[in-house]
Amino acid sequence: MIPNTVPLRFKATVDQFRDRVALRYKQYGLWHDLSWVQYYMQARFIGSALVSMGLEKGQCVSIIGDNCPEWVVADLAIQCVGGVAVGVYSTNAAAQVEYTVAHSESVFLFAENEEQLDKWLTFKDKTPGLKKVIVWDLEGLRDFEDPMVMSFDKLMSLGKEVCREQPELFEDKLNQVKAEDLSVLIYTSGTTGPPKGAMLTHANVTWLADALTQANPMSDKDEVMSFLPLCHVFERMFSVFGHIVNGYVVNFIESPDTITENMMEISPTVGYAVPRIWEKYASAIHIRMSDATRFKHRVFKLAYAIGRKRASLKMNFKKVPVLLELFYWFSYFAVFRKLKERLGFDRMRIAYSGAAPISEEVLLFFQSIGINVIEGYGQTEGSGVTCTSQAGNVKFGTVGTPIPGTKVKIAQDGEILVKSPSVFKGYFKNPQATAETIVDGWLHSGDIGKLDEDGFLKITDRKKDIIVTAGGKNITPQYIENKLKASTYINDAIVIGDQRKYVTALVMIDEDTVVKYAQDNKIQFSTYGDLTQAEQIRALIQNEIDKVNETLSRVEQPKKFTILPKKLYVEDGEVTPTMKVKRSFVHKAFSDLIEAMY
Repeated sequence: MIPNTVPLRFKATVDQFRDRVALRYKQYGLWHDLSWVQYYMQARFIGSALVSMGLEKGQCVSIIGDNCPEWVVADLAIQCVGGVAVGVYSTNAAAQVEYTVAHSESVFLFAENEEQLDKWLTFKDKTPGLKKVIVWDLEGLRDFEDPMVMSFDKLMSLGKEVCREQPELFEDKLNQVKAEDLSVLIYTSGTTGPPKGAMLTHANVTWLADALTQANPMSDKDEVMSFLPLCHVFERMFSVFGHIVNGYVVNFIESPDTITENMMEISPTVGYAVPRIWEKYASAIHIRMSDATRFKHRVFKLAYAIGRKRASLKMNFKKVPVLLELFYWFSYFAVFRKLKERLGFDRMRIAYSGAAPISEEVLLFFQSIGINVIEGYGQTEGSGVTCTSQAGNVKFGTVGTPIPGTKVKIAQDGEILVKSPSVFKGYFKNPQATAETIVDGWLHSGDIGKLDEDGFLKITDRKKDIIVTAGGKNITPQYIENKLKASTYINDAIVIGDQRKYVTALVMIDEDTVVKYAQDNKIQFSTYGDLTQAEQIRALIQNEIDKVNETLSRVEQPKKFTILPKKLYVEDGEVTPTMKVKRSFVHKAFSDLIEAMY
């Protein structure tokens, strides 16, 4: 029987692979390895120490910091002794950290460094339930003293003493964890209100880790790169749950600023990212090709045209002519193979885009150049994944088919309903929201979509985002926004039109490609704001919107647009940590710009 708790799956994988590499991390320019046995022993020491300090089964422990071995060691240590791990976004402001720690009733807090500790110091008197704050990076804190604060190393030393005195403690706790017990509490990013804590059980997350790799197999020979926020279910599934189920190597980036360089060094076999990352890569390739010599530019353009024609046929399940297939493989070996090597994608067998909708044009671009980027769909409440495309079975404009063991149906109003062993237990301390979300065993996703004749799911919009114009027409803004985002010059867009006479759009430009355009066309600017207000840039974006409008019905066409004069930041609460724009915030913050368009 396959173990269905995180601790048992972790121990089984440790027993299987022992001295093989589990985690890799870069420090001071050098890569370091952590074996499965070392990983387990560190979790054993940390877990035993927490129990000795008063952690009881079912209690929550919060973790805040960037991706690194200490984060996942703490995560598994907490779960192995029956605790519930609660990730906190490292970009969260102090008030948001306080909300998560207080709402989850956390009894311990793991904090990465001085920056994160400073956040706790602002609310230390408001969270009396906390027993200790454990810090793993002590730079700038050597002389800091507080009876509530201890170092990760001291916690580890305490754990070693506890294990010497009570050698059976950790394994006893590990074996007491049940499938129905809570594994993690994952707080939604709160695009529409205060974050809600989604309760995922051990059965939820281990089942999904198995099911996901049935759809697209992974093995201990694989390597992934951990760089998305670990508190998000998307990264957690690959860096923790999928990792302990399949035994592959997880590589941690050096810092959020070194993703591109680390990608080239690691060259992972399986990739995953949010749409904004894939869009940035696509923009970078376009810029690189536009800067190439005329000969190289023409060769790439020809190769891309061949790849695009082939990908369009394959993604619509049409037969690819033999001659086109031959031309493609010649293009691949002459052009695309070298490009993939320079990006660090040369070993990438498959790559997922998730956590937000991605433009069909961006997916088609990657498929055209031989990078197998596919779209998955799900939500935290379903443990992260409901549907995914399969390698070699990607259908244009869809998010694939339900993963094995998951049922999907469409309600009368178009809402996507999900029934699966991965569906969460409910929202922490929020029975009303739980009852509204799970009805008769079906998870109400809040998304609108449809299943085609082949069982592929197409997402059209969020239920709450549907626009009803003053003329009574229903419009799905996400559909229009994705078309706009397909432009290499547009980073994001928000379509406006609810109870309005016509549709408009707030546009966020793609800084890299627009700056390149400005330089090539000798458009003068000194700040980002200057760039967005330049008449030539407005004309450029108008041209991109005109192209999109040709593919839309009259009622859907944005009649006016405004380029936002500033970039949107996570720290300012304008976008979520996975780069989804917070509509309600933007509507409020830029209401004057919206009203000016009417």
